[in-house]
Amino acid sequence: MASSSTAAPFRGNRGVGGIPAPLLSITSLCVSYGHIRALKGVSLEVNRGEIVVLIGANGAGKTTLLESVLGINAQVTGSVVFDGKSIRGRAADRNVRAGLCLVPEGRGVFASMSVLDNLLLGAHNNMRNVTAHLNRVYEWFPILRKRRDQVARTLSGGERQMLAIGRALMSAPRLIMVDEPSIGLAPIVVNDIFAILKKLNAEGYTILLSEQNAYKALQCAHRGYVMETGLVTLAGSSERLLNDPGVKAAYLGA
Repeated sequence: MASSSTAAPFRGNRGVGGIPAPLLSITSLCVSYGHIRALKGVSLEVNRGEIVVLIGANGAGKTTLLESVLGINAQVTGSVVFDGKSIRGRAADRNVRAGLCLVPEGRGVFASMSVLDNLLLGAHNNMRNVTAHLNRVYEWFPILRKRRDQVARTLSGGERQMLAIGRALMSAPRLIMVDEPSIGLAPIVVNDIFAILKKLNAEGYTILLSEQNAYKALQCAHRGYVMETGLVTLAGSSERLLNDPGVKAAYLGA
């Protein structure tokens, strides 16, 4: 697993003039489900060491975007470049081995399996140093060590979200994509989850986050993109988006 000592998320290809190239670059991405166009030419970038947030209502295309980057969706056109290499159309398991991971919406853990078995499953593509990775996850989430023999379905919602993030970390990712981590959680637990994401980022992880709780997400992130009906309609620093009148009216309750 990457850690602050390895600084792996900050290494990579150099762009024009020696400026680091984005870790993830998406250009004119289109995705269709049958006759329905879910994404209509989305372009965005995620730089190494950033938290970037996608905000938007249900149906805006946020989940489709994350799944398409991972390689789950097949009907894709446009460009997806990860660490300088095109990954559009590449199988999801290859992308996981390359350092991409997705924490899905709804805390998608294997309910009938123990906490420990869920975590070990996350390392199936990267079995080197499993014990060290597992201990690192337990450092971030002490409750998972305590619950390691417990069946996942018996965990609280917040604990299941921690397990989903911990399982993703077991694959030693270079880019963590997290889809709607706050859904269905109590406000105090939501605060804990965002604190965890900020801590992971401080330790060197690059994070692409999809979130309906725009205020919390923008407070956590460096930059953001607003998505509406399959399009990016606004982009900028978190501060700019937090102060944008349209964003305030649509997403911040102001």
